[in-house]
Amino acid sequence: MASSMNIESGLEEGTTHDKASKSQETNKKPINWPLLFLNAAFMAIGVIGGPLLSRLYYLHGGSRKWVNTFTQSAGFPILFGPLFFLYLRHRANPQSPHFFMETKLFVASAIVGVFIGLDNFLYTLGLSYLPVSTSSILYATQLAFIAVFARIIVRQKFTPFTINSVVLMTLGSVLLGLRSGGDRPAGVTGKGYLFGFFLTLGSAGLIGFVWPCVELCYAKATRVMNFTVVLQFQHNVAVFATLVSFIAMIANKDLQAMQRESKEYGLGQTMYVVVLVAAAVVWQFSFLGGLGVIFCIGSLFNGILSAVLLPMTEVAAVFAYHEKFTGEKGMALALCLWGFTSYFFGEYQNNKKAKATTKEQDEQYKE
Repeated sequence: MASSMNIESGLEEGTTHDKASKSQETNKKPINWPLLFLNAAFMAIGVIGGPLLSRLYYLHGGSRKWVNTFTQSAGFPILFGPLFFLYLRHRANPQSPHFFMETKLFVASAIVGVFIGLDNFLYTLGLSYLPVSTSSILYATQLAFIAVFARIIVRQKFTPFTINSVVLMTLGSVLLGLRSGGDRPAGVTGKGYLFGFFLTLGSAGLIGFVWPCVELCYAKATRVMNFTVVLQFQHNVAVFATLVSFIAMIANKDLQAMQRESKEYGLGQTMYVVVLVAAAVVWQFSFLGGLGVIFCIGSLFNGILSAVLLPMTEVAAVFAYHEKFTGEKGMALALCLWGFTSYFFGEYQNNKKAKATTKEQDEQYKE
């Protein structure tokens, strides 16, 4: 019951500029833990299930890259229910803050949506040349890109532990690129594998730029920022990302090809539709959870959480598709986990120092 009340308060209450300034002074903002856990659960569903379903489309005869890209953002109608419910709550409470997002956030969400649409295509195209496990490890390097762009865009503080984490993860991805001989899916050439490698790495870099930009959009909002606005932001991002892929599908004549492809799909015509719809829903959970985590804590933690889910995606791919778990993958995974541990230890040390400093300042103030 208490958790439910905390989540509702996260939906309705926001952070004013005064509160934000106080939060910046202490370098810490209050965390709505139930809301954070809910969004983390959404991320887990999407980060683990999304790549598996996208790969399933390819494994049984799917070949339309923009169709697979389309599924990564087309699940936004599932947001209509929560938004309508929150709108009714808003109408029933005249004293509640503005429901609809401000104009500049709408424009920002449209721009972010276009970037997400392009990023989805890079990731989808890369996944067509790579096994899920390799693609997941490479995409986890978004943490390194997020760290760099967060430092530039939102002035994220760097520590030796953060730098160590970035270096270790980069080494892991380089290792995968150099030792790729026995890892290629059937029918993929060495050049195709490397092409997928760099496409996925480029996708990780682009999303690493986008997430700090989203955090900056939240920080620059004039009105109170709450999770209702985050839902609207995600809805608009998904709509514009879907428009990008839909226009590309029309230009590429994918709509006509889908009917023929569904008839030839290895799992049957019905399962063709099921796979695409399931992928759309699961990927929507991923992006909704990501934007929610940024709202609760920040873009860097979003990257950390995505990376923490990596071992689960690895294991799921090995069991679901019998992919090889090579020594190179194991080494890359170990480097990534070492980097995650380094980051978390650094955060623990920073929090410990921050608490000590706050306690010392409080004692001085009392005197």
